[in-house]
Amino acid sequence: MGIHNSINKGKAITVTIDGKVCQSTFGKTILEIARENDIYVPTMCYLSKVQPIGACRMCVVEVEGVDGMILSCQEKATDGAVIRTNNSEIYQERQNIMKLYNVNHPLECGVCDKSGECDLQNKTMEFGLEQQAFTARDQHRPVENWGHVSYDPALCIMCEKCVRVSTEITGDEALKVKFGGYGSTIINTKQEKNYASLGEAAAVCPVGALVSTDFKYTSNAWELTKIPSACPHCGGGCQMNYEVKNNRIYRVTNTFEFTTLCGAGRYGFDYANENVTKDKLAFNKAVSALNEAQTIIFSSQISNEEALILQKMKEKLGVKLISHEARAYQKFMQAYSSVSGQSLYNGSLKELSESKAVIVMGTRINDDSPTVKYHINMASKWHRARVAYMHPLEDPEIQNIVTQFIKYEAGSEEGVAALLAETLLKEIELPKTVRTFLDDLDIGNLSAESNIGEEELEALRKSLIKKSGFSLVVGSDLYAHPRASHIAKLLALFEVYGGFNVICVPPAGNAMGISLICDLDDKAEGKTVGYNTSADFTLSALGDGDLDMPAMNQQEGTLTTLDKRVVPMNAALPYHGYILNDIGNALGLNATYTIDYTKELPVDKGFESIEFDHLPDYFDSVGNEHRGYLLHAQKVSVKRAFDEVKEIEGFDGAVIYHCNPTEQFSPFTAKSKLLNDEAVLLGSKQFATATKLQDGEVIEFELDGVKFNRVFKIDTSMKGTIAINPTFDMGLSSALLSSYRFSRLDFERAGK
Repeated sequence: MGIHNSINKGKAITVTIDGKVCQSTFGKTILEIARENDIYVPTMCYLSKVQPIGACRMCVVEVEGVDGMILSCQEKATDGAVIRTNNSEIYQERQNIMKLYNVNHPLECGVCDKSGECDLQNKTMEFGLEQQAFTARDQHRPVENWGHVSYDPALCIMCEKCVRVSTEITGDEALKVKFGGYGSTIINTKQEKNYASLGEAAAVCPVGALVSTDFKYTSNAWELTKIPSACPHCGGGCQMNYEVKNNRIYRVTNTFEFTTLCGAGRYGFDYANENVTKDKLAFNKAVSALNEAQTIIFSSQISNEEALILQKMKEKLGVKLISHEARAYQKFMQAYSSVSGQSLYNGSLKELSESKAVIVMGTRINDDSPTVKYHINMASKWHRARVAYMHPLEDPEIQNIVTQFIKYEAGSEEGVAALLAETLLKEIELPKTVRTFLDDLDIGNLSAESNIGEEELEALRKSLIKKSGFSLVVGSDLYAHPRASHIAKLLALFEVYGGFNVICVPPAGNAMGISLICDLDDKAEGKTVGYNTSADFTLSALGDGDLDMPAMNQQEGTLTTLDKRVVPMNAALPYHGYILNDIGNALGLNATYTIDYTKELPVDKGFESIEFDHLPDYFDSVGNEHRGYLLHAQKVSVKRAFDEVKEIEGFDGAVIYHCNPTEQFSPFTAKSKLLNDEAVLLGSKQFATATKLQDGEVIEFELDGVKFNRVFKIDTSMKGTIAINPTFDMGLSSALLSSYRFSRLDFERAGK
């Protein structure tokens, strides 16, 4: 049966549903085909983005020639099938199911957070349940506070959506079903972790059993205005809605049927620059400062339109334009393109989630890009994907999906990329110059320098034999590496010749959009003006500069996502001060609104000439994304010349790795009260021994001119002599950091 199904998958079929002839493909369920054709089939436990659960039986249908009712969410449609989704028997079956759901369900609708958007409420009305003819003995089920979310087992209908999201999507694997008949309940097996990712589990709850603890009892759902937007934090640009009342964001929601928000997206919303008025004197000083400046420095937390305004300022004023992370990414992608022949990497999140094997290199992916990690988790859970995680530091948070951890020495990424190419492209026909380069590599030396055993690479190669659908995910460790350009060229070989789905995860914020729009420079000169960055004159949405600017949740504009999509972002809160467009106009540019620049984004870099108000922003009934538009990859001239792999300078002694915790990406997430992370230097007992540091000791060190003052804490789950140093709390200084993420730690004890 399995062989037959795999052979026929994708084959065109015709089915008739309620008299409507529907064309589809073999392998899809009856429910999927019904939704494709806008035919309504009620469900309670079904969630498009996870595997069918089959817990509720609401989706039952009848098929001619088949005895009894079948679950449309699980049954694959066959060619020629004639299906009925509703008749008196089916209606009565669904009505009886609803009676069971309503047994002893507390009548708390007046105070329940889900009232007004509750599936149980809606279907109780839909199936005409005006009275309950039977009952069951009630049980004492106290409400449980799990941190970011609260659980009321008395309201729970055991649909299991939350458990499936926790397992299949976010991968925190915190929620489980505790079976016990009528006493069955959901349990949180990792309460001590207080996972913000459980916000997604609460989002999919069809009743008021799982709710946001912070939002609880603050507002009725129908009182809130939904403002569609895109998350500006990690670079994922995930779909989101700000839910607002009286100029206050009460919560963030999403189209949970098809999309997922990480903890930062869901809880990092209260960072607006508030109570700002137009300070004419400060504005005039800003205009003068720009007229006198030789350099504009800016962070990645800006929109595409603001990036274009800064580019136009550069052209008009002749200044240098500096954005360190975006520039590093820009140079990396230019080198990558010189081998791939395309301006963009070929990978997508959908292909990543469908992969049978995933290699992750040069990124602590769970922290750098939760949305990418979620898609790797999907590949692991749905396709049993092999996941090879290559990094100097092990990450306990993704051990549940990693099938092979390959540790390499910090700094050796160029050698690692070369070893990977030589190992995995061994059997593939390559151009003579590429093959000669790989054949001439000194594998023994590279293996010794990177500290990767040849047997580890061979084990990786063998694990991929007979697999198909490969993905390679690389990230921010590589972009500021001294040999970043050559690493990029080596990794592009996997796209061109290995058939890999490659994703070069951009740094946090809108780094990809900036890298495409702006002609960036490497070094600042002379007088500087900073945008969300420290400079001689500073424009700041953090409220601590020389002239206030709006935060991202106070702006209209677009973002460029790591899925290479340009998506609209709407203002959730008012802003009454000056904006960058006002300064641009004072300098001779001419636009009434910032979004007037949306249609002017550079077409030669893959953007489209579409007005902001004409950008779509929705998902259709089967989950196809209609948000903005996809960038168009541009052809790039190819020059597949490779250098000799350079010998690395090893890191002696203690090393620090600049990486933010999972829900923190910038000074803006640092402002959010629900993301209350402590900025400390985290190291192992081995690190403490090597540095002679005690737990709780305060040290000082400097990097790229930025001074850090850190409490050192021992993390018993960590190994080795590399400590993790966050940067999210550094305010306007964070964007000044420009070097490779690993560095030798030269410190002084505080007060000495």
